[in-house]
Amino acid sequence: MSDRKDLTHTTSGQSAEYLTRAYNLKDANGAKDLYEEWASSYDTDLQSSSYTSPQLAVTAVLKNITPSPSHLKILDAGCGTGLVGLHFSHSPLTFTIDGLDLTPAMLKVARQKGIYQDLDVADLTKPIERVDGSYDVCTCVGTLTKGHVGPQVFNEFVRVVAHGGIIVATVHDDVWESGGYRSVVEGLERRDLVEVVGTEEFGMVEGSGKGGRMVVLRKR
Repeated sequence: MSDRKDLTHTTSGQSAEYLTRAYNLKDANGAKDLYEEWASSYDTDLQSSSYTSPQLAVTAVLKNITPSPSHLKILDAGCGTGLVGLHFSHSPLTFTIDGLDLTPAMLKVARQKGIYQDLDVADLTKPIERVDGSYDVCTCVGTLTKGHVGPQVFNEFVRVVAHGGIIVATVHDDVWESGGYRSVVEGLERRDLVEVVGTEEFGMVEGSGKGGRMVVLRKR
């Protein structure tokens, strides 16, 4: 999702209500119900709010793929309506991208974009049904926040990415420390499983310099 304090200032009516509900979620069941309801207007609502996280995440991938493989295999975890895939399609990369999301209605919108190869319903609080080391890149944008998916999912991201591959994930800044995300990321580094390329704060909304952490990891 996105930064409530900034986005609710730039939205009104139904979209602002959805944002408020998103930041008061308690569990995955509530998230599924919300995004089933929101799916049809999600892209329009976030575009009108100048939501920048998907574009910035793709930029982080472009910056950190070294050397760049001729053909990338990308997993977009928590892909929603496919905004990350849309931005990848505007990049110079040659790639195939698979998407996972809890909500069938969001996956339906993503499928209509014609960008993703495989789109599957998946609960990211459980093990990801993908082979070890099967992707060059794993992205997760807007999913690591209150009431959505907890920090242990980083272990799965590391597992499904090949050695030398990149993980790019946005984490809502309000839960970066209190939700245990920072601790898990630092633990992965201490165990020499990843290089922490960056955990910089960034603006989830155009014109803002705050709201999220752009976590960039390289698997060792």
